[in-house]
Amino acid sequence: MASAVAKALSEADLDALCVNTIRFLSVDAVQKANSGHPGLPLGAAPMAYVLWTRFLRHNPLNPAWFDRDRFVLSAGHGSMLLYSLLHLTGYALPMEEIKRFRQWGSMTPGHPERGLTPGVETTTGPLGQGFGNGVGMAIAEAHLAERFNRSGFEVIGHRTYGILSDGDLMEGVSSEAASLAGHLKLGKLIYLYDNNRVSLSSSTGLMFTEEIGKRFEAYGWHTQLVGDGNDLASIEAAIRAAKDETGRPSLIIVRTHIGYGAPHKQDTFEAHGSPLGEEEVRLTKENLGWPPDRSFYIPGPVEARFRSAIEEGGKEEARWKALLSRYSKSFPGLADEIGRVFRNELPTGWDSEIPSFPPDEKGMATREASGKVLNAIAKKLPNLIGGSADLDPSTYTALKGMGDFESPAQSIKDTQGSAGGGAGYSGRNIHFGVREHSMGAIVNGLAAHGGIIPFGATFLIFSDYMRPPIRLAALMGVHSIFVFTHDSIGLGEDGPTHQPVEQLPGLRAIPGLVVIRPCDANETAEAWKAAIEERDRPVALILTRQGVPTLDRKTLGPAGGLRKGAYILADSPGGDPEIILMASGSEVRLIVEVRKRLLKENIRARAVSMPSWGLFEAQTKEYRDSVLLPSVEARLAVEAASPLGWERYAGPKGDIIGVTEFGASAPGGVVMEEYGFTAENVFNRAIALVNVKGKG
Repeated sequence: MASAVAKALSEADLDALCVNTIRFLSVDAVQKANSGHPGLPLGAAPMAYVLWTRFLRHNPLNPAWFDRDRFVLSAGHGSMLLYSLLHLTGYALPMEEIKRFRQWGSMTPGHPERGLTPGVETTTGPLGQGFGNGVGMAIAEAHLAERFNRSGFEVIGHRTYGILSDGDLMEGVSSEAASLAGHLKLGKLIYLYDNNRVSLSSSTGLMFTEEIGKRFEAYGWHTQLVGDGNDLASIEAAIRAAKDETGRPSLIIVRTHIGYGAPHKQDTFEAHGSPLGEEEVRLTKENLGWPPDRSFYIPGPVEARFRSAIEEGGKEEARWKALLSRYSKSFPGLADEIGRVFRNELPTGWDSEIPSFPPDEKGMATREASGKVLNAIAKKLPNLIGGSADLDPSTYTALKGMGDFESPAQSIKDTQGSAGGGAGYSGRNIHFGVREHSMGAIVNGLAAHGGIIPFGATFLIFSDYMRPPIRLAALMGVHSIFVFTHDSIGLGEDGPTHQPVEQLPGLRAIPGLVVIRPCDANETAEAWKAAIEERDRPVALILTRQGVPTLDRKTLGPAGGLRKGAYILADSPGGDPEIILMASGSEVRLIVEVRKRLLKENIRARAVSMPSWGLFEAQTKEYRDSVLLPSVEARLAVEAASPLGWERYAGPKGDIIGVTEFGASAPGGVVMEEYGFTAENVFNRAIALVNVKGKG
């Protein structure tokens, strides 16, 4: 019956019916929840319909198909638009979940969340982040295509599409990401801009009147304008032209109307962040020729049109698998490698060349040790790629001899990076430029794409610029690695503007982020091993600028203890300790020295290295209690950062040596001494604790 009705409808009528189904499935869900954003789906449904039914290569029955096109709804507040598309095209998102929009435990949260809803590629909502994620996905596709494709075998050949809002383009992160994407000439990146000229609180005429097209042209993008957001033919022609433009990313500016069809709320901010209201919903349905008395209504012909995505997607994936099978016969070595990449497996022996560092009182900065370890891993792990925010010489994150990721069209004279090794999309060093915020979002996009283990590096103080993408990496559970050097007041002369104080406890406060601050070169090697082996969590490595001793592991606990977050570095002979000394990073050397001095005073002391609170908290209570004995109340924590959080380990009768000011401009050793990070001060504070205990 449905097919007969479909035949009776003209193509234009069926298109209109499909567009309105998207609109009112979204509107009904928002109204039932009495919460959400109905305006974007009403205005952007036509462009989404054209994209999803005429261009997007995807398989609803296998959302993880590797060579699928990626779709990013950067305007995450319009999440019901995406949920409607996913339900209609046959993803495992039943109508019951559409009706449970924004409710506890539903698969349809207020903003799209990766890992919760099948077909959602990345978590969006904080505006501009999705824009940056899409750039990362396009970089991943370009790199993997260059690495694996061979003549006649385009096994990696997908595009990244996205829908943007005014808010996305107002946020600075999108400007950073757009600038880099244009420079890199990412021709398989296509964004549609829902230009409805209304933000949450007002018309954009009050604050956002720049010429977006000219701005993106200046970035090096291909731009087009569709003057009527309901003109399906023009939208289709624009997307087709964007696909044909292979040398530049594309922005299609589509003039839409927020809350389209709502008699009293179209083109007003009232359609942005609140339900239309029952009466306005009824009037809107009548205005657009929709049955006013029906909710969550999907006409039979519409369902048939959308569900054809299952058959078409299955055929697309089958063709790809057949191509991959022929590829395997022609290039068996590459096929084995690409299979491992698809499965997210580490190659055998990936860690076989990681150096072991001999004891050395002078030692080296953990950032320098990190560079040595990173390069040893990179030789064995080809899908490890990344870069820094223009700080490779300082963060030691250049992958030497592995090339700079650059457009093949870019002149080689402009690509003399610190890593060397030529240029092109096969390069593994990404030069993010001074763009920390977008670096974080792009790294997350690389991780969300799959097939890449990405890292991004900068100074710890600039983690403040990256806070939104770091938080989203943890929320998504993606394998992003963030490398932060110059980790304390010990960096010295650059002064308070560059000396991190509150950043370390701030990062530790992010649920799901593994924060590791190693104390020496060998702990740094273990930190990188832990970072690579993580699968479902991001990692932040916190590294020193200044040199630190490489500890003698023959007399101290093995560096492998880092994997448990905290471990006994040196214990007290002759019984349980009277005092436990705890530290992370560069301050561990102080507690090692002070423990020796305490032993000479016949005070039993234990030194505990605590590089990762998160990893420590994941251990059993028995293990945690074996390291931090509950019976020992005299505990001293030492860390050149805000003391916030250490009280949980120091306990009510313990003490903390930390930093409660912003630092000062002076040589690093002087600053550390002035703030009390000396063996003498640590010793005196320890003696005071033991004396108090004795008096008690």
